Amino acid sequence: MKLRGLIITITAFAIAMGFLESAVVVYMREILYPGGFEFPLSPIPVNLAVTELFREVATMVMLVTIGILAARRFSTGFAWFIYSFAIWDIFYYIFLWLLLGWPRSLMTWDLLFLIPTTWTGPVLAPVLVSLTMILLAMVILFRAERGIETRIPGKIWAGLILGSLILIFGFVLDYSQHMLAHFSLFEMLQAKNPEVLEVATSYLPHRFHWWIFALGEGVILASIVWYRRLANEP
Repeated sequence: MKLRGLIITITAFAIAMGFLESAVVVYMREILYPGGFEFPLSPIPVNLAVTELFREVATMVMLVTIGILAARRFSTGFAWFIYSFAIWDIFYYIFLWLLLGWPRSLMTWDLLFLIPTTWTGPVLAPVLVSLTMILLAMVILFRAERGIETRIPGKIWAGLILGSLILIFGFVLDYSQHMLAHFSLFEMLQAKNPEVLEVATSYLPHRFHWWIFALGEGVILASIVWYRRLANEP
């Protein structure tokens, strides 16, 4: 299938995934936040928490599978993975807004992820990350379509990974500071400790460190530019 056809097909799949994700969240919020989602977080029953964790893992497996099915090379498979991830994430928020009128704005805080710990941040942050992922994916895929080498050199990978780790640090920092103000890391790992659960569910977003986010995004964008310049046509 030509690139245009693949983009249309995978975009449709990722949008459908975004709706399914938003539908699950609608059900979860009806159970846990009948008055509308807001911080502090409501306690999650163990069975729902375990289900949610496995659902997140299953979502990642589905997105990885798209990359494997859509491409033969690792670089283009990676491109399809991050492209479908980004489309899924953006339309997840679009559908939540259409279904629930949430988020009220791009600066509304959200619970983003639970693995390996809680990620939080304004909705604008993951949307910007998704747009960056689409940019990188398109750079790789259009090069492949033109018959240009798409292999990502190790030094570019290093930049992409470093930038991603900085972003992750920014997403988990506010929640981690809240928890570490009350417990040691060892105590937090004791999931059965009711005091840990009480403190976790008292978390209120305090501050998103946009300078950390900008640093991570800057490293990734610089790596994308570097990749384009290194991978010249033969």
